[in-house]
Amino acid sequence: MQENGEDQRLPHHKNPPEYVSMEELEKLGVLYWHLDPEKYENDPDLQKIREARGYSYMDLLDLCPEKVENYEQKLKNFYTEHIHADEEIRYCLEGSGYFDVRDKDDHWIRILIKAGDLIVLPAGIYHRFTLDTSNYIKVYIHTRFFMH
Repeated sequence: MQENGEDQRLPHHKNPPEYVSMEELEKLGVLYWHLDPEKYENDPDLQKIREARGYSYMDLLDLCPEKVENYEQKLKNFYTEHIHADEEIRYCLEGSGYFDVRDKDDHWIRILIKAGDLIVLPAGIYHRFTLDTSNYIKVYIHTRFFMH
Protein backbone atom coordinates (compact mmCIF):
# COMPACT_ATOMS: atom_id res chain seq x y z
CA MET A 1 0.00 0.00 0.00
CA GLN A 2 1.02 3.58 -0.57
CA GLU A 3 1.59 5.47 2.67
CA ASN A 4 0.57 9.12 2.49
CA GLY A 5 -1.29 11.67 4.55
CA GLU A 6 -4.68 10.93 2.97
CA ASP A 7 -7.68 9.61 4.89
CA GLN A 8 -6.85 6.16 6.30
CA ARG A 9 -10.21 4.88 4.96
CA LEU A 10 -9.14 5.28 1.32
CA PRO A 11 -7.68 2.26 -0.56
CA HIS A 12 -4.08 3.63 -0.69
CA HIS A 13 -3.14 1.59 -3.78
CA LYS A 14 0.33 2.08 -5.17
CA ASN A 15 0.42 3.50 -8.68
CA PRO A 16 0.35 1.20 -10.54
CA PRO A 17 -1.36 -1.12 -8.03
CA GLU A 18 0.64 -4.09 -6.72
CA TYR A 19 -1.38 -7.11 -5.63
CA VAL A 20 -0.34 -9.74 -3.09
CA SER A 21 -1.39 -13.37 -3.59
CA MET A 22 -2.99 -15.55 -0.94
CA GLU A 23 0.18 -17.68 -1.01
CA GLU A 24 2.28 -14.63 -0.09
CA LEU A 25 -0.10 -13.82 2.77
CA GLU A 26 0.05 -17.43 3.98
CA LYS A 27 3.87 -17.17 4.11
CA LEU A 28 3.34 -14.33 6.60
CA GLY A 29 0.96 -16.56 8.59
CA VAL A 30 -2.21 -14.73 7.49
CA LEU A 31 -5.06 -17.21 6.94
CA TYR A 32 -8.31 -16.64 5.07
CA TRP A 33 -11.67 -18.35 4.63
CA HIS A 34 -14.83 -17.21 2.89
CA LEU A 35 -18.02 -18.33 4.67
CA ASP A 36 -21.73 -17.57 4.42
CA PRO A 37 -22.33 -14.64 6.81
CA GLU A 38 -26.09 -15.31 6.79
CA LYS A 39 -25.63 -18.52 8.79
CA TYR A 40 -22.80 -17.53 11.14
CA GLU A 41 -24.74 -18.66 14.21
CA ASN A 42 -25.11 -22.26 12.99
CA ASP A 43 -22.38 -22.63 10.36
CA PRO A 44 -20.69 -26.07 10.51
CA ASP A 45 -17.68 -24.70 8.58
CA LEU A 46 -17.20 -21.93 11.15
CA GLN A 47 -17.61 -24.48 13.93
CA LYS A 48 -14.86 -26.65 12.40
CA ILE A 49 -12.48 -23.68 12.21
CA ARG A 50 -13.29 -22.69 15.80
CA GLU A 51 -12.67 -26.22 17.08
CA ALA A 52 -9.48 -26.74 15.04
CA ARG A 53 -7.99 -23.44 16.27
CA GLY A 54 -9.24 -23.65 19.85
CA TYR A 55 -11.45 -20.56 19.84
CA SER A 56 -13.65 -20.55 22.90
CA TYR A 57 -14.94 -16.96 23.09
CA MET A 58 -16.92 -14.90 20.57
CA ASP A 59 -18.22 -11.35 20.56
CA LEU A 60 -19.96 -9.11 18.02
CA LEU A 61 -18.66 -5.64 17.26
CA ASP A 62 -20.88 -3.20 15.36
CA LEU A 63 -18.58 -0.36 14.35
CA CYS A 64 -20.13 2.78 12.87
CA PRO A 65 -20.50 6.47 13.88
CA GLU A 66 -24.11 5.99 15.04
CA LYS A 67 -23.32 3.13 17.45
CA VAL A 68 -19.87 3.93 18.84
CA GLU A 69 -19.13 6.79 21.21
CA ASN A 70 -16.04 8.80 20.22
CA TYR A 71 -16.06 7.02 16.85
CA GLU A 72 -13.28 9.03 15.16
CA GLN A 73 -10.96 8.60 18.17
CA LYS A 74 -11.66 4.86 18.36
CA LEU A 75 -10.94 4.52 14.64
CA LYS A 76 -7.60 6.30 15.16
CA ASN A 77 -6.83 3.90 18.02
CA PHE A 78 -7.57 0.83 15.85
CA TYR A 79 -5.29 2.31 13.19
CA THR A 80 -2.36 2.55 15.58
CA GLU A 81 0.16 -0.16 14.70
CA HIS A 82 0.25 -2.92 17.31
CA ILE A 83 1.14 -6.56 17.91
CA HIS A 84 -0.46 -9.43 19.91
CA ALA A 85 0.92 -12.46 21.72
CA ASP A 86 -1.94 -14.56 20.26
CA GLU A 87 -3.54 -14.62 16.84
CA GLU A 88 -6.29 -12.14 15.99
CA ILE A 89 -9.45 -13.52 14.37
CA ARG A 90 -12.09 -11.40 12.67
CA TYR A 91 -15.11 -12.60 10.71
CA CYS A 92 -16.89 -9.86 8.76
CA LEU A 93 -20.67 -10.28 8.76
CA GLU A 94 -21.65 -6.95 7.20
CA GLY A 95 -19.88 -3.90 5.81
CA SER A 96 -16.17 -3.74 5.06
CA GLY A 97 -12.80 -2.53 6.25
CA TYR A 98 -9.04 -2.90 5.90
CA PHE A 99 -6.43 -4.82 7.86
CA ASP A 100 -2.90 -3.65 7.19
CA VAL A 101 -0.07 -6.07 7.98
CA ARG A 102 3.69 -5.62 7.74
CA ASP A 103 5.58 -8.01 5.49
CA LYS A 104 9.10 -9.35 6.14
CA ASP A 105 10.60 -6.28 4.41
CA ASP A 106 8.62 -3.94 6.69
CA HIS A 107 6.20 -2.82 3.94
CA TRP A 108 2.48 -2.48 4.62
CA ILE A 109 0.06 -4.82 2.84
CA ARG A 110 -3.58 -3.69 2.84
CA ILE A 111 -6.21 -6.45 3.04
CA LEU A 112 -9.83 -5.60 2.24
CA ILE A 113 -12.35 -7.65 4.20
CA LYS A 114 -16.08 -7.70 3.49
CA ALA A 115 -19.11 -9.81 4.38
CA GLY A 116 -18.19 -13.50 4.55
CA ASP A 117 -14.43 -12.97 4.97
CA LEU A 118 -12.78 -14.60 7.98
CA ILE A 119 -9.18 -13.57 8.52
CA VAL A 120 -6.62 -14.80 11.02
CA LEU A 121 -3.59 -12.64 11.74
CA PRO A 122 -0.79 -14.61 13.42
CA ALA A 123 0.71 -13.77 16.78
CA GLY A 124 3.69 -11.46 16.48
CA ILE A 125 2.74 -9.64 13.26
CA TYR A 126 2.47 -5.86 13.28
CA HIS A 127 -0.94 -4.79 12.09
CA ARG A 128 -3.65 -2.13 12.26
CA PHE A 129 -7.30 -1.84 11.25
CA THR A 130 -9.51 0.81 9.73
CA LEU A 131 -12.91 1.01 8.17
CA ASP A 132 -13.21 2.02 4.54
CA THR A 133 -15.29 4.99 3.35
CA SER A 134 -18.57 3.12 4.05
CA ASN A 135 -17.86 3.72 7.77
CA TYR A 136 -19.54 0.45 8.77
CA ILE A 137 -18.52 -3.04 9.70
CA LYS A 138 -20.09 -5.77 11.81
CA VAL A 139 -17.46 -8.24 12.92
CA TYR A 140 -17.53 -11.46 14.86
CA ILE A 141 -14.48 -11.58 17.12
CA HIS A 142 -13.05 -14.94 18.18
CA THR A 143 -10.40 -15.48 20.85
CA ARG A 144 -8.85 -18.26 22.86
CA PHE A 145 -8.66 -18.20 26.63
CA PHE A 146 -6.12 -20.42 28.31
CA MET A 147 -6.64 -21.95 31.74
CA HIS A 148 -3.68 -21.79 34.13
